[in-house]
Amino acid sequence: MISYSSKLRSSQPEIMDDLELQGESLKELLDDLRIVNKWLGGNSITLDGIEQLLDKSVKNESLTVLDVGCGDGEVLRQCIHWASKRQIELHVIGIDANPHILIEANKRSEHLENYSFKVMDILSEKEEIPAFDIALCTLFLHHFSEKQIVHLTNRLSAQAKVGVVINDLHRSRWAFWLFRIFSSVFLKTKIARHDGLVSVARGFKKHELVQMSTNIEGQHRMKWKWAFRYQWILKK
Repeated sequence: MISYSSKLRSSQPEIMDDLELQGESLKELLDDLRIVNKWLGGNSITLDGIEQLLDKSVKNESLTVLDVGCGDGEVLRQCIHWASKRQIELHVIGIDANPHILIEANKRSEHLENYSFKVMDILSEKEEIPAFDIALCTLFLHHFSEKQIVHLTNRLSAQAKVGVVINDLHRSRWAFWLFRIFSSVFLKTKIARHDGLVSVARGFKKHELVQMSTNIEGQHRMKWKWAFRYQWILKK
């Protein structure tokens, strides 16, 4: 039973947090996640955040974007298409703790250039984060505790040359029930339907994000976006 609380973030685990998830189950889950991000604002919110961090006149520039918790690399592929239209030379790096998901990421990105993927536990101080200009955290931070989020975000903000774009979930009873309806119609896998509801229950109220931001370096800008997302931009 997946529970929802307006007052407290859920601590229930998501199935996809299992680093041994692989094979057809993983591929089908990734296809479902692509549908979620396409229709519920995942990709557009992240790309809009990048644009806000950059001078609109930027062209023929070299930019490195790091996607933390990149999954199959779909967000980075969208970034490559976005940069191509704006004549920006883009290098993208995806990091994820699941080696199986990065095998799939490489397969789905092999037609592109200037990308790389790295297996990495972002919370480990022993792991060196590759150099980057902008870091992305799309539907990633809700997997962690507030203490871990502050630590991770400070680490990214300190290393970023330009800033950090966070795109994560608004914890809302409306979102919880609307996702239940959406997933029953559009998603094929039980894992995606289960994890989507858990993700909403592990999402954030705005005051929780604001409270965390007081302990994180940088200039902060937060906006509510459809569908029940928060866009949180940290600028150097």
